[in-house]
Amino acid sequence: MKKPKIVILDGYPANPGDLSWDALREFGDLTVYEHCRSEAELLAHARGAEILLINKPQITRKVMEQLPELRFIAVQATGYNVVDVAAARDRGIVVSNVPAYSTGSVVQHTFALILELFSAVTPHSEAVRRGEWSKAKDFTFYVAPTRELLGLTFGIVGFGNIGQAVAAVARAFGMNVLVYSRTPGKSEIVEFASLDSLFEQSDILSLHCPLTGETERLVNHGHLAKMKQTALLVNTARGALIDEDALAKALNEGRIAGAALDVLSTEPPSPDNVLLHAKNCLVTPHIAWATYEARKRLIAASTENVRAFLSGKPINVVS
Repeated sequence: MKKPKIVILDGYPANPGDLSWDALREFGDLTVYEHCRSEAELLAHARGAEILLINKPQITRKVMEQLPELRFIAVQATGYNVVDVAAARDRGIVVSNVPAYSTGSVVQHTFALILELFSAVTPHSEAVRRGEWSKAKDFTFYVAPTRELLGLTFGIVGFGNIGQAVAAVARAFGMNVLVYSRTPGKSEIVEFASLDSLFEQSDILSLHCPLTGETERLVNHGHLAKMKQTALLVNTARGALIDEDALAKALNEGRIAGAALDVLSTEPPSPDNVLLHAKNCLVTPHIAWATYEARKRLIAASTENVRAFLSGKPINVVS
């Protein structure tokens, strides 16, 4: 029996060379492309494929119509907004994702960003390397203020796996946790609040919700105006949750104290993206999910998704 053609369209993010795709080769004729930069490139690479593994390429209805052999799309991420799932359903194409593979890594990076701003680690380390400690008049010196997390109010938008894990760490730091969720439940460690209350009360506001029509530009001029002048905004979810012009304006005018972002609305960003030049804005290149351990889990889970589909019992199905 002829093995199916399997294509990985953008393999580099999950495997920049330190992991292996070999487990997938037993299921079919595997071709791995590191990057996919355009729809034309996507179509050229995917032609004849029955199974596609993707991270960020957009699989639209138009794309599907030009890939008649396509039967299965394995999204190598938790979010699957890159696939037109309604079109996939119409064409009988199964779509799967990989839930919860990066929870620990995203939580870790969320607090790495927060602690970098609250403890001013990099400015002080760089000052020591410049010789400023050696020249200091006392056993310590300061190049930037530091702040304590204990007793602050930590706001979370979204209370899925990551939001719940972030809440537990925030509580361990001695913070009071407020949560906004479309489906508030019961919790012994957090208090549920309205979205307006969350923006008004939070000393740190962290986004952990999916990108949908409802949440796009959730952080806008109106909500930013409700925030404390001393507040910090953190986003390790999706860049389009934020109106970037509005946030840059708020930062540059000192209406909020700072922002720490791992995601932007367009990635890679244009050099003139306003947040790359905004005051008190820390940006990392969408790496919260990408620890070695998380990427290893992602590839293993994607492989199992393919195995399950080919056995006739697909798992982690979103369409």
